[in-house]
Amino acid sequence: MASTCWNGSTNTHYYLSFILSFQSFQDDKLTALGRIHCADEARQAIVAIAGAGFGNINIDLMHGLPGQSSDDALYDLQQAIDLQPAHISWYQLTIEPNTVFYAKTPVLPPDDILWDIQEAGQALLASAGFVQYEISAYSQLGRRSQHNLNYWQFGDYLGIGAGAHGKLTDALTGQITRNWKTRMPADYLVADDSASRNFEAGRRVLEPDELAIEFMMNALRLHEGVDARLYSERTGQSLDNISKPLQLARHKGLLDVRSDRLQPTPTGRLFLNDLLELFA
Repeated sequence: MASTCWNGSTNTHYYLSFILSFQSFQDDKLTALGRIHCADEARQAIVAIAGAGFGNINIDLMHGLPGQSSDDALYDLQQAIDLQPAHISWYQLTIEPNTVFYAKTPVLPPDDILWDIQEAGQALLASAGFVQYEISAYSQLGRRSQHNLNYWQFGDYLGIGAGAHGKLTDALTGQITRNWKTRMPADYLVADDSASRNFEAGRRVLEPDELAIEFMMNALRLHEGVDARLYSERTGQSLDNISKPLQLARHKGLLDVRSDRLQPTPTGRLFLNDLLELFA
C-alpha cells in the first residue's frame, strides 16, 4: 500500500489516498501470483480504509493471469467497481526477465481470450463511469492521478525508500539524471551517522539521443497525449530534432496530425510499441 494524491475536477484539491495492489479477487489467481493475502482480506482492507476517511482509493488489478477466462477477469473488475474506488489501474500481466515467471513461464490465456478480456473490460469500466485516460488507468470524473500524470508527462520526482527510483533535471545544465536506492533492508539497518548517507545504489545521466524515446514512452501512454511544447520544456531539445519520426508516425496513422499536440491515434494506442520504435 502507498499513499498519493488526486486532483479535483474544477479547483485543485488534494486528498489522503491509498493505492491497493490486490491484482485479483479470486484466491486461486492470487495463489498463482504468489500473493500472501486472500480475496476476503482485500475487500476488508478497502472497507476499513474507506471507513477511516480516505476519500480516494485506487485498486490495482491484473488481467491475462494464468488460467484466466474472460468471465474471471470481468468478475475481478466488477468486484473492484462494487467497492466504489475513485480510480482503477487495470493492466495485463507481462513476463519480465529476472522474475519467477520468466524462469518458469505459466500457461497464459491465448491472444483471442486476451483481446476479449480487453474489450469487455473496457466496456464494463466505461459503463460504471470510469474514463480511460492512460493505457492502464481508469478514473471517475475529476479523479485522475496527479502523482502518475507527473511521470507520464516526463516530470521530475524523488525516489524515497527501499528500491525507489527518481528522476531529476539540473536547473543550470538541463542534464537529466535517473537514480535508484538500494532495495536490501539490511543496508538500512547498519548504524551509520554519516550526513552524506543517502542509500543510493546507482545513477545514470540520460544521453541526448535517449531523450526522445524516454519522453515518448511516457507521454504517448496518455490518451490525450501532451501539448507539443512540453517536449522542449522537459527535454531541452527542439521538436525539430524529431521531425522525421513524427512525420512517419503521422503517415502511418499512429500519431494525430495536429501540430500542437503529441497524441496517439486509436490505432497508435493499440500498436504503441510500433509507434515508440520510431523514436528509438
